[in-house]
Amino acid sequence: MRHIFTTIIAIATLFTAMATSPQRSTRPIYLDPDADIEERVEDALARMTLKEKIAIIHAQSKFSSPGVPRLGIAEIWCTDGPHGIRPEVLWDEWDQARWTNDSCTAYPALTCLAATWNRDIAELYGVSIGEEARFRDKDVLLGPGVNIYRTPLCGRNFEYMGEDPYLASEMVVPYIVGVQRQGVAACVKHYALNNEELHRHSVDVDLSDRALYEIYLPAFKAAVERGKAWSIMGSYNLYRGTYACHNDRLLNKILKQEWGFDGVVISDWGGTHSTDEAITGGLDLEFGSWTDGLREGASNAYDMYYMALPYLEKIECGEVGTEELDEKVRRVLRLTFRTAMNLDKPYGAMCSEAHTEAARRIGEEGIVLLHNKNNNLPIAADAKRILVVGENAIKMMTVGGGSSSLKVQHECSPLEGIDNYYANKADIIYARGYVGDVTGSYNGVETGQNLQDKRSPKQLIDEAVELAKSVDHVVFIGGLNKSEKQDCEGADRTQLALPYNQNSVIEALADATNNLTVVLISGNAVEMPWLNKVESVVQAWYLGSEAGNAIARILAGEVNPSGKLPFTFGAKLKDYPAHADGATFPNPKKVYYHDDIFVGYRGFEKRGTKPLFAFGHGLSYTKFEYSDLRLSSNEIYHDAEHGNDTLTVTLTVTNSGDRAGKEVVQLYIADSKSSLPRPKKELKGFEKVELQAGESKEVSFVIDRTALSFYDDRVAEWVAESGEFKVLVGASSADIRLKESFELK
Repeated sequence: MRHIFTTIIAIATLFTAMATSPQRSTRPIYLDPDADIEERVEDALARMTLKEKIAIIHAQSKFSSPGVPRLGIAEIWCTDGPHGIRPEVLWDEWDQARWTNDSCTAYPALTCLAATWNRDIAELYGVSIGEEARFRDKDVLLGPGVNIYRTPLCGRNFEYMGEDPYLASEMVVPYIVGVQRQGVAACVKHYALNNEELHRHSVDVDLSDRALYEIYLPAFKAAVERGKAWSIMGSYNLYRGTYACHNDRLLNKILKQEWGFDGVVISDWGGTHSTDEAITGGLDLEFGSWTDGLREGASNAYDMYYMALPYLEKIECGEVGTEELDEKVRRVLRLTFRTAMNLDKPYGAMCSEAHTEAARRIGEEGIVLLHNKNNNLPIAADAKRILVVGENAIKMMTVGGGSSSLKVQHECSPLEGIDNYYANKADIIYARGYVGDVTGSYNGVETGQNLQDKRSPKQLIDEAVELAKSVDHVVFIGGLNKSEKQDCEGADRTQLALPYNQNSVIEALADATNNLTVVLISGNAVEMPWLNKVESVVQAWYLGSEAGNAIARILAGEVNPSGKLPFTFGAKLKDYPAHADGATFPNPKKVYYHDDIFVGYRGFEKRGTKPLFAFGHGLSYTKFEYSDLRLSSNEIYHDAEHGNDTLTVTLTVTNSGDRAGKEVVQLYIADSKSSLPRPKKELKGFEKVELQAGESKEVSFVIDRTALSFYDDRVAEWVAESGEFKVLVGASSADIRLKESFELK
């Protein structure tokens, strides 16, 4: 509605201006929806005063920038994501405004989305959350996040898409496309190298250019070049001595010049630190700063932002020119015309049945069956008594965790979902098992749950064990939560182990029953010293509004699990390359990424360390066989002039089990000999294929020179060296089923 009123005022203003300024009457009217966006941008820019230009490159409230009222140029309104639309907050505060109509659908966290390995599901996610942002009249969705999973201790890993740059690149593009089809800008974050939280405002990150280009930038590049993202958010940390929100190399040289980004660089809230660097360092739109010692969010602080009066004064005194300013304004105007003043965008929808179904489908496809001894899952159809144990079976997980905290219309807990599924089929019994974090509030949103329990740990365990002896199946639901020092923005985990004495609970239950399933709710890997004592383990992530229903349908076998891990589960913290050799984490001042390109499975394989669960691992209730791997040629050339510059890889996948299922076929490439060290193999293709029992399908991949290249920082170029390469196809990085070789000439 605000856009309609703004447009009416703008048209009236223009007619008045045209009547008194005939010399401008021949210019195109930039509000004409049929005018080319670039024409509209240049026309609007020519009409703006210096002060109006300064005004639209910084915030006017906690989540909005002002536009140009005199010209009818609309405000830009942002909202936190990336898992749901944040409740409305007060104009100048973080606390919610306590509206009654701003509840949302909570979608699974992005670790779960990445675990689906399904591009169509990523697009469904983007469309669904984009519709909710559009309905709430938001112009910029602050997400998705694509920072690489370097260490399992990073508190914000649950918001990201795993350890592999290829997987993250493939999953982020359809998400962005789905969001922006709704007339809402995706704001891809946090650019770049945001791999720890506790000291995120002070840590200065350095690494080789090779690691930068091969590991930490590809997903951002894909978001820009293939996803056509309309905005990018700078990260809090420094890179080589300069804050990322106004880092000339990251923003100007790489993002805008190398990749051709034409959108807006938005600062993370409070991520701007210098007027001079903001002017020249590539920042376009400043949010959340608190300068000159003013209180955070004080109403008069906006004029004191680094790109507000301080910038204006530098121009007026001749210290700087207006070339950089005009370029920033162009980008903000372009964003405005793509979103707030886009008359062709759809209406959107909020908390619809379709969104509820989408949330459940995403969750079901992302849940990973890690371990299933003796086919303990699915739960036997004749089970009459099922015991559910654990705080995470009842605790709401949509509230907390930082800026992704939500106010949901509903959240189905795991216990509720299991109760719903087994209504009139089996008796469901609940035991607390352990007490973790009993609080439930964030920025004024309250869960309303009373999780207080004064019993001792021994009493809680004894109760669960006694009940476990009299039931057909025990489901322990634990893991992490969104409290500080777990999966939470602004802090990092302090250990890989499960908190709250959960290991003792699991050990005691394992001694009491031979039908124990452990369900882990988390966005991070955890240690599992009890693994060989339990029958099955399920990685269930943070699943949002439909968490309980998704988990119940997987446990009961209504849905066949098909998720695959987007990051490696190590047995011990020191197994991770980032923590090898006593490396410090988190780092308060400076950190050099000594693991270089050997992140995740690349590093585990280099060091010969066996993971607890490998990257890409995930079991099913059926079995899949791989056969008949064939290449279109045993040679591929650097360019088409001399021969084929692409290679087609084809194989057959067969469902040899007795129920329908989905398998993620993963293609890795290995370079037999290289002038620089390379990983033993790297993911370069994947396809998720659905097969009925007994059905076979062909799966094909196309390999080109890009898939064979590495970044040679000696010459600052991507290089593909001639020689032998291997095609490795399998069900995970550690489960390679088929191999073939070819030569690059």
